[in-house]
Amino acid sequence: MSDITLIVLCAGTSSRFGLKTKKQWLRIDSSPLWLYVTEKLQKHSSFDKVIVTSHKDELNYMKNFSDDIIFVAGGDTRQESMINAMKEVTSEYVMISDVARACVPKSVIEELILNKNKADCIVPYLQVSDTVVYENETINRDQVKLIQTPQLSLTNKLHAALKNTNVFTDDSSAIKANAGSVFYIPGSQDSTKLTFDKDLKQIPFLKSVSKDTFMGTGFDIHPFEPNKEMRLGGIKIDVPYGFKAHSDGDVLIHSLIDALLGACGAGDIGEFFPDTDLQYKNIDSTLLLSKIVEFINNVGYVIVNIDLTIVAEKPKINPYKLEIKSKIAELLGIKKCFVNIKATTSEKLGFVGRGEGVAVQSIATLKFYDWENK
Repeated sequence: MSDITLIVLCAGTSSRFGLKTKKQWLRIDSSPLWLYVTEKLQKHSSFDKVIVTSHKDELNYMKNFSDDIIFVAGGDTRQESMINAMKEVTSEYVMISDVARACVPKSVIEELILNKNKADCIVPYLQVSDTVVYENETINRDQVKLIQTPQLSLTNKLHAALKNTNVFTDDSSAIKANAGSVFYIPGSQDSTKLTFDKDLKQIPFLKSVSKDTFMGTGFDIHPFEPNKEMRLGGIKIDVPYGFKAHSDGDVLIHSLIDALLGACGAGDIGEFFPDTDLQYKNIDSTLLLSKIVEFINNVGYVIVNIDLTIVAEKPKINPYKLEIKSKIAELLGIKKCFVNIKATTSEKLGFVGRGEGVAVQSIATLKFYDWENK
């Protein structure tokens, strides 16, 4: 059994990356980048465990991609994510890499492991070829090192170092600050770090994005409640009753959310916004839809089109169809022509036919965000 655990840090917000999708969710063919990077590292060596940190809002979704990886909610900083992941480590050594290092060559991994006994932390670095000026003074560039990941550390030494409340930008800095030893090995120019979207051009051998499309369906139904404002598709409907529900009861938006989540395989509305949570009591459902749209964009999808069928004896839907269509298009960030709304009745059958409520069926189509032709 290996005495090394691999941790891949993927919980960041990609705030500097500048694209609609987080970099860890860019698709390489159909695989998200975080999975591509993790599987590539796994091929370079055997590990006791493989741990991936995730943004808390994406943790459950990440779990769909592998039964062999331990998924851990990250924190607001790299260091907090490391601390959370380290709770799962039981091996003597731990190797930590950032998902931004998309193309670490096997030779670097082999050198890290080969030299693991030489210090508390083994670190790959690049030399500097340009003149270096620090605070307006030229300094000896031979003394400058550009530090890379992954880094290989003794688990107990890194545990102890992370108890320091100071913020460190990498493992070796924390270990050094805790009087630990560091050994440097040559890194690789191939270990390109994705910080800005332009950095994608430096990774020419990444596969193209899959052109697959994905469809999801949603269905919701709500009875009427007297003396409550009705919201349908985010639009106020001028009737003296609304929908009985934990939230504002916007049956159209609830159905649409389920269709969107279904298309990307992310569960249902109740998993994101449970009706037992008081923060969602009487909440405006357009806010819920906006959160789901943000989630869908973050994890690498683009909304293609929506088809909605409203089943109701009352209220009359036709006077509001165009307004609802415009509102939904605005909330989804797509053109109005890609939102279709149909209204029908249930021919007096059932509680909808008796005019006691409304049902909505939704279909959503998604595709992967094309980072090559953004």
